[in-house]
Amino acid sequence: MRGATAKSKPGLSCKTCDAGCSYIFQGLSSEEWEELRSLMHPLELGAGETVFHEGMPSFGLYILCEGKVKVAKHARGGHSQILKLLGPGEILGEKTLFDGETYTCYAKTLEPSRLMFIPREDFLRFVRRHSDVAVRLVEKLARELKAFGDKLVEIASRSAKERVARVLLELARAFGEETEEGLDIGLELQRAELAEMASISTETAIRILSELADRGIISLPGHRIVIRKPETLRAMAHPFRTFLRENLL
Repeated sequence: MRGATAKSKPGLSCKTCDAGCSYIFQGLSSEEWEELRSLMHPLELGAGETVFHEGMPSFGLYILCEGKVKVAKHARGGHSQILKLLGPGEILGEKTLFDGETYTCYAKTLEPSRLMFIPREDFLRFVRRHSDVAVRLVEKLARELKAFGDKLVEIASRSAKERVARVLLELARAFGEETEEGLDIGLELQRAELAEMASISTETAIRILSELADRGIISLPGHRIVIRKPETLRAMAHPFRTFLRENLL
């Protein structure tokens, strides 16, 4: 596990961070921030590198400073199910902090990324001293539990086309950029990765994307996806809470 074995010195300053950190740390004083920073170990990973493996013991908490990370779970037949995508300022590895169990999913970078790693016992001691952080962490976990409940309902009752439409809209909401062509979803995704996010087969994802492109709703330059008619896409998607970014309330 790269985070637990990193030899970099802890306490790298966060003062130059443009993204802002996770909302669970809102309200910390400058002294408390210094205390938190003193626990951090910087970690840099290239695209496609693993942050932690499914089944690995939980060593601590990660804060994503730059880049994008997918959190996924292995499924039958060598497939994976993407549970969420994270961007700068978000945390990962928090679900196994308190029970000390192994990770039930894995995390992998989608692009070159910089993270901060805080060892488990150090973070737990910090949380015990700062109850507001503990409360926000519980709130975050509760919201995520509700969202995953909606995800289960969606998989059971919604069409493949509706699920693809929702994934594209949520990607655009979380990472999208306005361009001359339209609303770029902000990620270069393989079709198999998009299929994992929508809980459908790769073949079905390719067919639906081609249909949407033929109708002029999206365009497909390379591995990019650009939404040209967001209102049409929005009309296809029931507003479940299957969010992709933890910090979007």
